Amino acid sequence: MGALEGMRVLDVTQYEAGTSCTQALAWLGADVVKVEPPTGDPGRGGPRANGGYFVFWNSNKRSIAIDLRKPRGLQLVLDMVPNYDVFVENYSPGSMERLGLGYDVLKAINPGIIYTRIKGFGLDGPWSNYKCFDMVAQAAAGAFSITGFPDGPPMRPGPTMGDAGTGVQTALAVAAAYVQKLNTGKGQLIEMSMQESMTYYLRTAISHGNYGKRPSLRTGNGRSPTSRLYKCKGDGPNDYLFLMGTTDPMWERLCEVMDRPDLLEDPRFASKDARTENDAALTEQIAAWLGERDKYTAMRELCEADVPASAVLDTKDLYENPHLLERGFVHEIDHPALGRIKILGWAPRLSESEVPIKPAPTLGQHSREVVAEDLSLSGDDIDALLAEGVIYS
Repeated sequence: MGALEGMRVLDVTQYEAGTSCTQALAWLGADVVKVEPPTGDPGRGGPRANGGYFVFWNSNKRSIAIDLRKPRGLQLVLDMVPNYDVFVENYSPGSMERLGLGYDVLKAINPGIIYTRIKGFGLDGPWSNYKCFDMVAQAAAGAFSITGFPDGPPMRPGPTMGDAGTGVQTALAVAAAYVQKLNTGKGQLIEMSMQESMTYYLRTAISHGNYGKRPSLRTGNGRSPTSRLYKCKGDGPNDYLFLMGTTDPMWERLCEVMDRPDLLEDPRFASKDARTENDAALTEQIAAWLGERDKYTAMRELCEADVPASAVLDTKDLYENPHLLERGFVHEIDHPALGRIKILGWAPRLSESEVPIKPAPTLGQHSREVVAEDLSLSGDDIDALLAEGVIYS
């Protein structure tokens, strides 16, 4: 069984921040029903489309398409609420209240509901009404300020931690609230700020700021010659390796791998501070050695000598990486519209919880079964809802 089997989640999310939360819950065994407008989540990439962005963030869910602008559509959702433990939304501030799906409304219908809200800047404070997307949250949390080179401008980070990082933290909060509900029978309101969530991933950088007395600095591609990005043999845009030899024993093993005992005897490199002070001279030596090897050979030689390092993999490499393949992290699934596709898996591995990865749903794929299941509607009743445009299948 899945660890969260028995939890039912009503997913009124779009794009990524809320959607990553509900996917995490689904991958742990929760029954997640995604409520979409008749044109679909805008993350689909077009009306009723099945774009890769949507497919990657919505596996293991069921989709029901309801027109919430129609009174009958709104009532359908309200009638479904008593069947669910969790409600998750990440729309713009005030959207749920305008739709008639605010916390007070749902709590009155289902006192045990765990009502979960993800907002860019939270529900109060002078920025609370500002709209927010991933990179806005990252800029507001300090991530841009520590990304880039010391003599250059702040830079946009690559990963979408503002969205997905918030989503995973929210899933943890939901799981905790669910355990509490099992013990007390009470639901609760969960509020998440993307700005605040992002700061969790900056705690190491923030720790360098003397408790808020100064800003942490940008360090480019490394802090020292033995902890830096290096070019390897090859002409590809990602023919690089990141070396992270942070301790004196690692420095000694690095010299052994390079067959350069003379570097150990050089007073310029006798300590970590000395190596940093003579950065350019040591970087030149390491760069020359790595430049003679392709990134995978260099990684193998270093790692087998217990010197931490990794080839820079691109996103295509992940699908072909022997390590990930052997661990079963790359999954082939049959999507109802796209056919046979590959997607990457879910990192947590629980020895007593197994949830096979299922494809993201097409728009309204489960509209019929969900309303029949939750509301005990007859086939004729469902046909009438479809004909009126209240639901879409």
